[in-house]
Amino acid sequence: MLLYFANCAEPTLGVTQIAQHLGLSKAVVHRILSALRNKGLVELDPVSHRYSLGPVIMSLGLTYLQKLDVRGVAMPELVRLSHETNETTTLSVRSGLHRVYVDQVTPMREVLMSVKIGVPYPLHAGASSKALLAFLPSDEIDRYLAEPLVKVTSDTISDRRRLRRELAQITDRGWATSVGERQVGAGSVAAPILDYRDYPIAVVSVCGPADRMRETMDAMGDRLLAATSRVSRRMGHRAVTLGPR
Repeated sequence: MLLYFANCAEPTLGVTQIAQHLGLSKAVVHRILSALRNKGLVELDPVSHRYSLGPVIMSLGLTYLQKLDVRGVAMPELVRLSHETNETTTLSVRSGLHRVYVDQVTPMREVLMSVKIGVPYPLHAGASSKALLAFLPSDEIDRYLAEPLVKVTSDTISDRRRLRRELAQITDRGWATSVGERQVGAGSVAAPILDYRDYPIAVVSVCGPADRMRETMDAMGDRLLAATSRVSRRMGHRAVTLGPR
């Protein structure tokens, strides 16, 4: 019954509607709703006599989310992505006006990319940074773009208009790309992990030598979106996938 409340588009449900959907008698539904109501799991509108989820549900959900470790949840996806693409996969989180790598998985091959864990990079330099920046609320993006856009390499985007256009493309597509914007000779594809607020709490990337990455970015983008969507759902995000809206 609680799953029906959670998945139904309507904010409130009636006893008859619940009974018909679950294949239960109204008497049974009334008894279940009474028990849930006593625990604060559902609420009754005294005017419409319809039920909605109660405040305890939010408390349970937030408690679950607070106990989740994004690194632990994302690691199996980093391993899977690295195996599927035979490239390095990374996890980054935001730190003020920067983002930092907090984890990586490297493939078993002679020529590969490796990142430095804990080193801060601007939120506009590289695919991981742009994927994080693009999905921030518009007011946070505006505040960031009001700051000087420092070039990390000669290919780092420092023109605000060009960067805004690219951020819009990233939100439409769901993932970002870069070639040489953070590190000369490196290519990357990145997508955000979103939480229950649609807020980007981390970013997963696939990266490798630029010449190799240029040929496979589109295919990697699809695999990446599948991986980040799975992690996002674990972190409370309701959308099935990111991408064109």
